[in-house]
Amino acid sequence: MTRLTTLPNGVRIASVEMPHMKTVSVGIWAAVGGRHEPPTLCGISHFLEHLMFKGTERRNARKITEAVEGVGGYLNAFTTEDHTCYYAKAGARHLPVLCDVLGDMILHSQFAPAEIERERDVIREEILMVHDNPGQYIEELLSEVLWPGHPLGRPLTGTVESIAGLDREKFLAFKESHYNGKTILVTVAGAAAHERVMELMGPTMGSLPKGRLPRFEKSSPEGGVKRPWVKTVKEEIEQTHLALGFQAFGRLDERRFALKLLSVILGENMSSRLFQKLRERYGFCYSIQSSIVALEDTGALTFFAAIEPAKVEKSLRLIMDELDRIASQPPRAGELRKARDYTLGQTLMGLESTSGQMTWMGESLLSFGRVIPPQEVEERLLAVTPEEIRAVAETCLLRSRLGVAVAGPALAEEKIQSWLAQ
Repeated sequence: MTRLTTLPNGVRIASVEMPHMKTVSVGIWAAVGGRHEPPTLCGISHFLEHLMFKGTERRNARKITEAVEGVGGYLNAFTTEDHTCYYAKAGARHLPVLCDVLGDMILHSQFAPAEIERERDVIREEILMVHDNPGQYIEELLSEVLWPGHPLGRPLTGTVESIAGLDREKFLAFKESHYNGKTILVTVAGAAAHERVMELMGPTMGSLPKGRLPRFEKSSPEGGVKRPWVKTVKEEIEQTHLALGFQAFGRLDERRFALKLLSVILGENMSSRLFQKLRERYGFCYSIQSSIVALEDTGALTFFAAIEPAKVEKSLRLIMDELDRIASQPPRAGELRKARDYTLGQTLMGLESTSGQMTWMGESLLSFGRVIPPQEVEERLLAVTPEEIRAVAETCLLRSRLGVAVAGPALAEEKIQSWLAQ
């Protein structure tokens, strides 16, 4: 059972006690990410995340990591389009250490000028590393195609040019306006009672100002993808890395459960249609994967594969044929049952760990304002019908919603557009 306490300043602290576990996971979440950044501050959320590890009034960067790793735990963070998370995990008796270190980072990071310059170089290397990895780079390119001219279409890491313009004053101002009682929440899972969590985190998080939620530019999925809708980057590599994305609806839409099952049926595992056809039947690729992007106001159904250049045209036609087929013919009952059982199984296995429970609570609270019980998800998935999946496919898998990103040996955008139109 999840217990939730809201402090007077608005900070929410949620915990689930797992007395049978030997570990505890702690996460501090901020409802701010890449989509909250103006163009001049592109990448500042991710940069700020890095700087939180670089020293406080009590600890330098080394002491921050040693405090957690020195008791056998780990410490990390990540930034997404709409939130940032700082998290740690260790043996349950070290809960006070985890809470103290994470709270210290959030409230007392110093942003020393020397650390900012050093980390600027680190992030520049991270950006260049992504550009050298076509499998990662096409994800950025696909977002740019799906949401052109929109914050969602900009890279989370920023660009070499944008991070060069970020200074200490901008970091302090951004943190002050975006890290407050309205945006911060804490989730703890493991062998820890809620009362103990409140003793450790209540006073610390209660000192944050009330603040307000940051605004962001909305994106309507109904507008479709602007043309040109194919973006290619020439890379002197052996394979063509291919990404297809269809704009979809947001995570508050009731059709999200059917969309998830559609993704599983098409490409989320080795039993999926596209994996069986492109790899097992034709041997065109090592793997092909599908996934969904679920944001408040918009989303996407995406497909990724790496293919020998000579087989790209045939692969594209096979993919599009399969997408057209499920948009016109509902999946079989047995196929739907397997996709549903797979989804439920993956969810339950994830929730067996303290880190999985910690993440589930944080994402639920940020996305829906409450912790979603797994039983509710199961009930909603069980209620999805084959016809509902077909209807979602018919709605989302339209050419007008399609964006394509390609990295690899030269392929003309016009030629790819022609293949996809056939």
